[in-house]
Amino acid sequence: MGIPPLVIMGVSGSGKSTVSAQLAARVPGGVALDADDLHSAANRAKMHAGVPLDDVDRAPWLDAVGRAMGDVTRAGGVPVMACSALKRAYRLRILAGEPAALFVLLDVERLELERRMHERKGHFMPASLLNSQLATLEPLGPDEPGITVHVTNPSDDVVETVMARILTTR
Repeated sequence: MGIPPLVIMGVSGSGKSTVSAQLAARVPGGVALDADDLHSAANRAKMHAGVPLDDVDRAPWLDAVGRAMGDVTRAGGVPVMACSALKRAYRLRILAGEPAALFVLLDVERLELERRMHERKGHFMPASLLNSQLATLEPLGPDEPGITVHVTNPSDDVVETVMARILTTR
């Protein structure tokens, strides 16, 4: 069996975009996608102002994430989506658009998250929203299609770990 559609998930600063891009480059037919690109202008403005999104804000965005993944799969590719997917309900919504998705939770220590967020420039998600994201995060349940990877190493090591875990999980 090949690599399933992947959602690289976690809070802001966990390395989702970096890891998903590197994974997509390694997976035959891999297509890197970033859920941040699918946010509405209103959602981006709200986050930039330091206001957390609510579930009403997120619903159409999550539907778009699932649709984008499903579109890539139907075209013969393997979507590798960077997406926070913080709550179980959000992951279920994504699964409605891409039922074969496997979630990969990047688990990073809080101090490292803070360091990363303060160092990055030009991102619409301010470090001030980290508390909200950590409070919202629901770890993957045992019945959910996914794995948790504890991130303490450079992204290359994380990609190797994810690839090994995916191949043994399926």
